[in-house]
Amino acid sequence: MAVEYDNSLGRFYDAFFTGVDGDVAFYTAYAKKSGSPVLELGCGSGRTVIPIAQAGLDITGLDIAPAMLDLARQRVAKLPAAVRKHITLAQGDMADFHLRRKFKLAIIPYRAFQHLLTPARQAQALMCIRDHLARRGCLVFNIYDPSAELIRSRGPVGLRRDTDFVDPQSGRRVVAWYTRRYDPVEQIMAQEFIFEELDADGQVVSKTYKPLTMRYTYRAEMQYLLELCGYTIEALYGDFEGGPYTGAEQVWVARRE
Repeated sequence: MAVEYDNSLGRFYDAFFTGVDGDVAFYTAYAKKSGSPVLELGCGSGRTVIPIAQAGLDITGLDIAPAMLDLARQRVAKLPAAVRKHITLAQGDMADFHLRRKFKLAIIPYRAFQHLLTPARQAQALMCIRDHLARRGCLVFNIYDPSAELIRSRGPVGLRRDTDFVDPQSGRRVVAWYTRRYDPVEQIMAQEFIFEELDADGQVVSKTYKPLTMRYTYRAEMQYLLELCGYTIEALYGDFEGGPYTGAEQVWVARRE
């Protein structure tokens, strides 16, 4: 599979991909409830790994992208030794990895599961994760439902402005834009992000183009996949405060028997 999170995207990762409100606290609370060890799939730059380690739990972060792991290692290196000792980072595909240990909890924050672009890959990942869970171990992850209006349109979404942020490397303002196209047959959302770096006069001095492809999975399909792969569903929330599912965010809690 292609790795879209390379060095050029990694440069903007922490400033642009900031997560979903309340997600880090939610996953950290589940980690405390489950106990060590914890496994995070698609750990990225360590946004969730580090708070869980700071809570005193042993956690292994797995990611397929070397650039993301480099960012995570840079962040971990700055932590006190007492926190660093709780963190293990490994490169691997969440659908096909072998860590030779069992975990009490596996998490897939920030919709990373949606980078698995076919039902077969999704099922393969769920089975692989299940094999790494201890008996009664728990899997917690979130994905989101696409906009029904955009899916019905079938056409591409024209260039839209997303947000502004400051590039931590250059100190310059960056304007992020995106285009988006849905394939309702394969349930694929193909995006392209454009990051424009501006100088002090507001002139564009560089542009970075990055594709990002995700698959959306409907609630009933996700429930079926989990049950097919040997999980018992304990909860489906609609947010990170434990609210009911309303057809937007899907926050799943499933357990291996």
